[in-house]
Amino acid sequence: MENPARIYELLLDYASSDEQVTELNIGLVWTVCKTQRIGLAMSPGIPTRTLSWPGTLAGKTLAELAGWISDWEPYKATVAMAAINCSLNRYELPSGITLLPTPGNANLAVFEYFLPRLQGKKVVVVGRYPGIERYAEQINLSIIERQPQSSDYPDPACEFLLPDADWVFLTASSITNKTFPRLAELAQHATTVLMGPTVPWLPELHGFAIDYLAAIEIIDPVKLYQTAAEGGGVRIFEDAVRYRIVDLTPGNSMSWLKNQIAQDYEDKQRLSLAMEQWYGSGKQGRFPEFNRLSQVTTKLSRMDSSYKRLWDAQPN
Repeated sequence: MENPARIYELLLDYASSDEQVTELNIGLVWTVCKTQRIGLAMSPGIPTRTLSWPGTLAGKTLAELAGWISDWEPYKATVAMAAINCSLNRYELPSGITLLPTPGNANLAVFEYFLPRLQGKKVVVVGRYPGIERYAEQINLSIIERQPQSSDYPDPACEFLLPDADWVFLTASSITNKTFPRLAELAQHATTVLMGPTVPWLPELHGFAIDYLAAIEIIDPVKLYQTAAEGGGVRIFEDAVRYRIVDLTPGNSMSWLKNQIAQDYEDKQRLSLAMEQWYGSGKQGRFPEFNRLSQVTTKLSRMDSSYKRLWDAQPN
């Protein structure tokens, strides 16, 4: 297992875009970052009237906002996560299983999908999902929540429950609030599902002992933005997004990563040619997109290293 704290370095690799943000909306439940695409992250849920930057975010680049992912201020980190997911959505989604919603519990589609495999297992869910208590009588279920309700366990229980779990469903908001590294480490011997609209579509998450991604594919970006802006929570699952399950076996992750490497390699070739033409025309000074070329080159090197690790992890 890789050092889980490296996930933040990885996220910044993928979010080095100079594309400008057109709109940024911090909704009651979801924060939405919009360019030509759209990216989502769960809002902190902590009321505040003292943010220093409202009115200044539109027009900034995705890379500028993504840089806040290392910040401990929850709203900054959430804005960053939405910007990162917006940047990642330029890639084609990996192959997987799209879950169709069922009336009344569309947000629980992931649990419905895995339910037959959870019988007789110790199941720990990190993060309370509305309505999840309906499974308490069907499976051996423990819920860990930062703001516990009824029979929920508080955060410190993760040290005791996760090492003994057979299955762990881990909210991707743990990435934003910086609890992911420790939670991933504690859950590394369980079958772990990283889930929620905050999940970044990254094949390298296999290296952090994540077995499945349960992230979203956006069906209607206009409806998604409107629903989030109007305070929507689980309602986004009705007609704006769908859950997609991706099995992060080494083979699947390699295929997915290979496609991303090909796309970024084309970007590098384009930038290299543009730089050659820039200096070939006699222009002086630094090539305007030099930083972007350097970022893509560094990212490709790390992607190649990730590909090699996946190759080595394949069964003989």
